[in-house]
Amino acid sequence: MAMIQAVSAPTRAPARWQDFLQLLKPRVMSLVVFTGLTGLVCAGTPVHPFLAGVAILCIAVGAGASGALNMWYDADIDGKMRRTRGRPVPAGRVQGADALALGVVLSMFSVMLMGMALNWLAAGLLAFTIFFYAVVYTVWLKRWTAQNIVIGGLAGALPPVIGWAAATGTVPLNAWLLCGIIFMWTPPHFWALSLYTSEDYKKAGVPMMPLVAGASSTRKQILIYSLLFTPLCLTPVLTGLGGPIYLAVAGLGGLVFLLLAVRLFRSRAGDAQAQRKDDGLYDVRAGAKDARNLFAFSILYLTLLFATLLGEHLMRVTPLDLLS
Repeated sequence: MAMIQAVSAPTRAPARWQDFLQLLKPRVMSLVVFTGLTGLVCAGTPVHPFLAGVAILCIAVGAGASGALNMWYDADIDGKMRRTRGRPVPAGRVQGADALALGVVLSMFSVMLMGMALNWLAAGLLAFTIFFYAVVYTVWLKRWTAQNIVIGGLAGALPPVIGWAAATGTVPLNAWLLCGIIFMWTPPHFWALSLYTSEDYKKAGVPMMPLVAGASSTRKQILIYSLLFTPLCLTPVLTGLGGPIYLAVAGLGGLVFLLLAVRLFRSRAGDAQAQRKDDGLYDVRAGAKDARNLFAFSILYLTLLFATLLGEHLMRVTPLDLLS
C-alpha cells in the first residue's frame, strides 16, 4: 500500500530546442534581418562579406534577444490571448527564468560582437533598440497607452539604420528615411490586425486603439496614417536612394494601399457584429475582411519596397566591392 502511495507525480518534459527557437520570434526576426540587410547594402560602402555577415548575425541575434525578453515579461497576458497562448512560456514548455537568461545573454553577445567587429555606433543603436523594445515598449507602453505600437514602432524601424551604421559608421538622412517608412507603416499595419483580434487584447487588458477609441476612430486613424505613409514611400526617389523600378513599385503599391485603407475606413470592421469567428485563429467575418486585407497587403507592400531597394543597389555592386 505504501508503495502505491509513493508513486511520484509526473515530471515536466524538458524544453526542446524548437521551443527556445520560438522564443526568438523567428518570423519577426526574418523581417528585421531583411530590413537590416537592406540598410547595409543601400549604404553603398564596400564591406567585406564576412563582416557583413557578422553585422547581420548581430542584428538577428539582437532581435531574437528582444523577442525572448518580451515573451518572458508578457507571459501573463500571452496566456490569455488566443493568438499567443501557445507560446513556450505561457504554455509551460520553457521556464520564465530561462527565457530571461536567454534574452540577457543574447543581448550582451550581439551588442559586444557588433562593437568589436564593426563599430560602436552600430552597437549602440542595437543596444538602444533591444532596450526600447524590451523595456520601453514591453514593460511600459504596451500596457499603458493606446499609442503603444505607434511609439513602440521605433524599435522595429531601427534595423536599417543599424545596418547602415555597421557599413559606414554614420547614419545619414537616407538611413533615417528607411526608418521613417517602417515607423509610419506600423500603425495601419497593426491597427488593421487589432480590428479583428480586439477580443484577444480585451481579455489580456492591453489598451489597443479599437478598445480605447473605438473601431470607427481606429479606421479613421488608419486612413490618416495611410495618407501620410504612402507619399513618404516615394521620397527615396527624390533623395537618390530609390530608382525607377522603386518608383513604379512604390507608386502602384501605394495606390493599392490607399484603396484598401479607404475601403477599410468605409467598412464596419471592428464593430461588434464584425468580430472574428471562433472556428479558426485568423478567420474573420465578412465585415472584418477589409481589415484583414489591409493587414495582409501591408506586409507584402513593405517587403516589395525593401526588396526593390535591395535589388537596385545590389545591381550596382561589382566583384571588386565584394573583395574590399
